[in-house]
Amino acid sequence: MYPSSISTLAKVGISLLLASRVRAQDRTTEQGEAAINDPAVECAIYSYPPVASAVAGGQFPPIWQPVTSVPANDTEGRAKFLAINGSIPAISPKGTMAGDFSNFTPTYSSTDPDCWWTYHQCTTPKLSGLSPDVASVPEPRTLGYGFDDGPNCSHNAFYDYLSARGQSATMFFIGSNVLDWPLEAQRAIADGHEVCAHTWSHRYMTSFTNEGAFGELWYSLKAIKLVTGVTPKCWRPPYGDVDDRIRYIATQLGLETVIWKYDSFDWMVCPSLLPHEILLADTGANTHASQVGTNGVTQATVQANYDALIGNVSAGTFDTVGAIMLTHELNNFTMQAAIDNYPALVKAFDHLVPIAVAQNKTQPYVETNYTMPSFAQYISNHSAASSLKGLNDTSASGSGSGQGAQATGSGAGVSMRLPVRRSVGVLAAFVVVTGAMRWAV
Repeated sequence: MYPSSISTLAKVGISLLLASRVRAQDRTTEQGEAAINDPAVECAIYSYPPVASAVAGGQFPPIWQPVTSVPANDTEGRAKFLAINGSIPAISPKGTMAGDFSNFTPTYSSTDPDCWWTYHQCTTPKLSGLSPDVASVPEPRTLGYGFDDGPNCSHNAFYDYLSARGQSATMFFIGSNVLDWPLEAQRAIADGHEVCAHTWSHRYMTSFTNEGAFGELWYSLKAIKLVTGVTPKCWRPPYGDVDDRIRYIATQLGLETVIWKYDSFDWMVCPSLLPHEILLADTGANTHASQVGTNGVTQATVQANYDALIGNVSAGTFDTVGAIMLTHELNNFTMQAAIDNYPALVKAFDHLVPIAVAQNKTQPYVETNYTMPSFAQYISNHSAASSLKGLNDTSASGSGSGQGAQATGSGAGVSMRLPVRRSVGVLAAFVVVTGAMRWAV
């Protein structure tokens, strides 16, 4: 009994210590949250009043649960869905939400009439009136740089690394994650990153009914708007699973579909878990010890995929059109892999830019109080800042009205602050522990 009592007291002491550490940090503002260097504190649950109020008021579906319907009390969403439902293409849902298409593909036509990406990586819709998916960027020798599945609660060290280099990216945020970690979502905007939607619950989109698919997009947009004050014009389907029915629904919500041609497969280095399951299973320690993941993908496999992309640059593959590679801020391994490969990517490509910048889209959101630089402006500012200040670049990658990164609810715009380069010794912030990548800040 004595050792057990010691164990219990120790646990209580640890809990009290962690609680005091959390209280000692500012968990009420984006700036305060971004200054936290302890991953255990970063990933401790906190309450953000606008989110708490919206969830309590039934404005969102249950977090992480697939959307099945738009409730009657969401009069705006219900009206929008009913307005487009009659014109949605008569294409049947496919497979299961977990991506099992074994009962569907045997009878699906080999001509791929639905332009189903999962079937044959189709990116040019068969249905008239739909724009092609964005699978590459128009600027030669340029990487459309971005990361899926955020915001990750422990991403401060990763974002600090990017910020110290004046590097912006496109962040594809899951709606449920945004409500779980709202201050982390705000940091993306404050640091000048582009934010796109990545659905509400991260399931295979072609499996949903029309109403469910609409809801997955609608509530991801509403979550991002509530927390950051902006409404994205872009989205990425989880696993790339999209067809002309889903594209049509996305188009009606003002969303451009962004895919990729190159895949790091970094998310697969976690056996038997889909990305939404990894996020749900994460207890806050946010470590990643797995060596072999889905379909035998290993950390070496991921590195080989990065190396292949880099090799294609020198081979001239991107001399006329740039690239988009699928990478994630899903867990510590994926973020560490991004950091490890960043110097080689910068050396190989002429430019690493957010996807909107590569497309010269200076207004990435519905709201007009935020602008991003054109491609020419971005590379000019980035090059000048790099030559003058090296890793401590302080040039802004995005701009908005006013100061501060305070979100003020779903009905208000967001005012931006210029990215502050937080010095936390990011180059020494990562250690390897028995093969696992762990944040050490």
